[in-house]
Amino acid sequence: MCLMVPSHLFLLAGGVACVVSGQPFDTVKTKMQTFPGMYRGFIDCSLKTYRQDGVGGLFHGTVPALLANMAENAVLFACYGTCQQLTARAFGLGNISELSDLQNAAAGSLASVFSSLVLCPTELVKCRMQALHEMKSAGKTSLTCGISAWSMVRTILQTEGPRGLFQGMTSTWLREVPGYFFFFGGYEITRSLFTKPGCSKDQLDAVPLVVSGGIGGAFFWLAVYPIDSVKSRIQVLSMNGKQAGFLQTLLSIIRAEGIPALYSGLTPTVLRAFPSNGALFLAYELTRRALT
Repeated sequence: MCLMVPSHLFLLAGGVACVVSGQPFDTVKTKMQTFPGMYRGFIDCSLKTYRQDGVGGLFHGTVPALLANMAENAVLFACYGTCQQLTARAFGLGNISELSDLQNAAAGSLASVFSSLVLCPTELVKCRMQALHEMKSAGKTSLTCGISAWSMVRTILQTEGPRGLFQGMTSTWLREVPGYFFFFGGYEITRSLFTKPGCSKDQLDAVPLVVSGGIGGAFFWLAVYPIDSVKSRIQVLSMNGKQAGFLQTLLSIIRAEGIPALYSGLTPTVLRAFPSNGALFLAYELTRRALT
């Protein structure tokens, strides 16, 4: 019991540190995805946001981002172990330690189906708060900049009903399921490369775990970033009325703005993904080892 409390606190602290340190990058990403024509790049968007709203502008949506991080990771990693067991049974294996790297990736992909259910509503609130200034500048909302997370939730429930919290659910699944295949696949394959012959991946120390987690996070975003761009558009622009579905939104972006618009904001996303996911997997592995 004495090991459980510190390990859980470490996992929680790791998640909070990842969100707070990476929130400015995530805010810039959302703004550039939703309104790519307003900014020339990462630096331009960061400076304009700072001039408009100060340092606080770069941290809009931090509360729902924290909730999203904690809820998603709690469900994801809780389900990951169960999905590993189901995958092992499906392939006729006696233990999850016998799973290949790709089979572990498939288990992570399956776990993301459940984590998406708690992620979508919190990400919706986060994205709308992050791009509220742009929506107001474009005359697409009457909401006041700097609105609280609870006020945003209340507005969604009043104007769109409970279903409004799940705007972009399909896009979230389309991103998460393949994305987490690359996420856990990149992590497990990198861990395998770091593991010496005759040793176990569970014996790796902190540095290989951080690097493996960072590579897994980078693989995630490089694989599914265009899908995330469509999701952000749907979730933010739905403040101004119901949006078309994923495929129609994707095609309209390509026709009107070209394929490069789908990759707007990729640089800050990858810069943020490596250290944050490295820290996340380090916290996860230390927690798992402490509990088992």
